[in-house]
Amino acid sequence: MRYLSILPTIAIALTSFVTSHPAHPTTQQPIVLDVSHNSTNISIELFAELEELARIVDISYCVGTTGISKPFSCASRCDEFPAFELVDTFNTGPLMSDSCGYIVVDHGRERIGRAKSPRVIVAFRGTYSIANTIVDLSTVPQEYVPYPDSPDNSTSEKHNRGRRAADSRKSGSARSSDAGEGPDPKPTCRNCTVHTGFWTSWQNTRPLVVPHLEYLREKYPDYELHLVGHSLGGAVAALAGLEFDGLGWHPHVTTFGEPRVGNSGLRDWIDATFALPSEHDAEENTGRYRRVTHVDDPVPLLPLQEWGYRAHAGEVFISKAALQPTVADIRLCYGDEDVGCIAGAEVDEQWFNAVVGESGEAFSGQVKEVLDDSEEDVGKGDEVTMVKKRWGIPIPARYKIWQLFFAHRDYFWRLGLCVPGGDPLDWGRDKYHFGEGEGERQDEL
Repeated sequence: MRYLSILPTIAIALTSFVTSHPAHPTTQQPIVLDVSHNSTNISIELFAELEELARIVDISYCVGTTGISKPFSCASRCDEFPAFELVDTFNTGPLMSDSCGYIVVDHGRERIGRAKSPRVIVAFRGTYSIANTIVDLSTVPQEYVPYPDSPDNSTSEKHNRGRRAADSRKSGSARSSDAGEGPDPKPTCRNCTVHTGFWTSWQNTRPLVVPHLEYLREKYPDYELHLVGHSLGGAVAALAGLEFDGLGWHPHVTTFGEPRVGNSGLRDWIDATFALPSEHDAEENTGRYRRVTHVDDPVPLLPLQEWGYRAHAGEVFISKAALQPTVADIRLCYGDEDVGCIAGAEVDEQWFNAVVGESGEAFSGQVKEVLDDSEEDVGKGDEVTMVKKRWGIPIPARYKIWQLFFAHRDYFWRLGLCVPGGDPLDWGRDKYHFGEGEGERQDEL
């Protein structure tokens, strides 16, 4: 019954779909995709790390339901992480933006291709009301002020001033929010706006998380800080990551199905903060931010671009619709909106505009039956691909609200249900085999 709350959202989305595609489009243009970067470029080590993080964030769905208890036990996948030590869980409640999650200390274990790396992990859960949160037409962006300025006009400014003073003493340089002070003043995010709902979620969550992290950083100064979030939790992780980076904590952020958090100014700020690769950078993303998306997931395409929202770089795209993906199904994307990744769904919508007839009768005798949805005419070398469709009425991914139950949850595993072994859909699935080196098990991927 809890999912019935998204039914009004579906109606809003369909209404928006009709009104945003006028009967008299611009001159028809063929839609082309640059296939020069179509090769898979993800390493087996990164694949293994993302798969592990998907299971870690899946456990966060136990918060607010059956719960997580110390040392680290729950009804879900907790027994798969024997090195984890639970610090605390947090839950703002449905009346306070429904932000949930947990904090653990991972004292380190061997992971494929990597030495032991102890870390502190904060996992942010998604919410069942994500559809209403991001498709609400009354949503208004608000000004975003990054650290070291005050995040809001609340009492958290006292905390921020204390942290700035502590950081100044440790680094030997003054960090002040006053312009012109200090040898290397922190740059500010200019002309940035952020989704009000996401910002409120983080503001309600930060008092429950920051004190724990301050203590853990003093106790384990050499431990890395990792943030992971799914759905709304991905947006909260993004804002938390910006603030923690301003505190000098250098967090690593991984999100699954993260919505667009803010405008182009905030997008550029995230790219610069985490040193995310530009659209011309063909190297593997070595930055501290991975934004994992999945084909047909509508959430990474929301809130709408028409409202001024933009996605940031660092995308890792899962192109296979069904579980389970392999290394060949995942690729690193280029820049903020690589049309070979989730942004390609927006290209499909341009095709929708191109084939609507001047008479207003949508697709009346104008759609050429050429290829299945999954097929493309791929050129060689520097040639390009023309996107074609068989069906008369394609539905852009951002309007596939029903995929909130499927594509939006399918990240290596089906996320979002706290039961033994995860969602029952996963019970019959084999575990991912990464092997111990370059053996035959790695070849299975």
